[in-house]
Amino acid sequence: MTGVTLNSVIKKYGETQVIHGVDLEIEDGEFCVFVGPSGCGKSTLLRMVAGLEETTGGQIHIGARDVTKLDPSERGVAMVFQTYALYPHMTVKENMGFGLKMNGHPKNVIDEKVAEASRILKLDEYLDRKPAALSGGQRQRVSIGRAIVRGPEVFLFDEPLSNLDAELRVDMRVEISRLHREIGATMIYVTHDQVEAMTLADKIVVLRKGVIEQVGAPMELYRDPNNKFVGGFIGSPSMNFVGGTIKNGGVDVPGLGRTVAKSVAAAHESKAVHVGLRPEHLSLDPAGDTFRVDLTESLGGVSYAYLQAPTGERIVVEERGDDRVSEGDSVGLNFETERVYLFDAETEMRIR
Repeated sequence: MTGVTLNSVIKKYGETQVIHGVDLEIEDGEFCVFVGPSGCGKSTLLRMVAGLEETTGGQIHIGARDVTKLDPSERGVAMVFQTYALYPHMTVKENMGFGLKMNGHPKNVIDEKVAEASRILKLDEYLDRKPAALSGGQRQRVSIGRAIVRGPEVFLFDEPLSNLDAELRVDMRVEISRLHREIGATMIYVTHDQVEAMTLADKIVVLRKGVIEQVGAPMELYRDPNNKFVGGFIGSPSMNFVGGTIKNGGVDVPGLGRTVAKSVAAAHESKAVHVGLRPEHLSLDPAGDTFRVDLTESLGGVSYAYLQAPTGERIVVEERGDDRVSEGDSVGLNFETERVYLFDAETEMRIR
């Protein structure tokens, strides 16, 4: 197995540039997730690594090899797509071994590799079935098995769970995580779902408009975002943002009805800012009456209260325990100053 390096990678379609000089290093055996909103370039970047999209500029290395101009078949990668793309007339075993058969591998070698992939993915009892007799999750496992038998240097996943229902998505996240631990391969995974990114990744690459906004471990990005976009995209529910202005060394926040003391504020007098607070860092004060509860979402062990501030801004608060607010209640808010994030309102970069 080996790592992947992107140096100043550019992609253009005619005069339209969609990937803007991406530099990235993915270590050997690392599980790297590309995440971002639709249209951010994450699938395009993955397809460039696979060789399915031509690289307009820059270099792509897999291990020590420059693969920028190589055909997909020469890159040592295997790709798992959103659609399963299984042959309906073939059994699971035949589907998994078909690529090796077409490349002229001996039957005993194919059987050995299929058996190993089947063991890893727990598909032994389905080997003689055809795709129509499988569930969506089982079909996706067959698709992954087909990639495993090729013995690639790098696995590429392009939103492989998008067609599955919620319960199967959770099950398959566990399966893919276990697969990574067992075979130790370098994996690059594309998703727009930041929950998938947080639960699967060793390293997350947050993309927006063809540019990397931040790279880091999941909790590093969650706890220490570089800008408002990353702070808002990583985390579910999203980070709350309310407007404020730095005055007299503090942050005047009309939406919270108070001035927040922050040591970094003194160097940014009169600057307009976005004040960020995560839902779990806020608590409700039933004795207060500043905020109206517009909506509550109960998920069992946790619920979320959607508040409307006097300024009209929306604030989401996480609640646990047995005593929770109801729609129509009026409440106050409490929070710890050290949990507050400040972002420049003009550049949206973090003020540290």
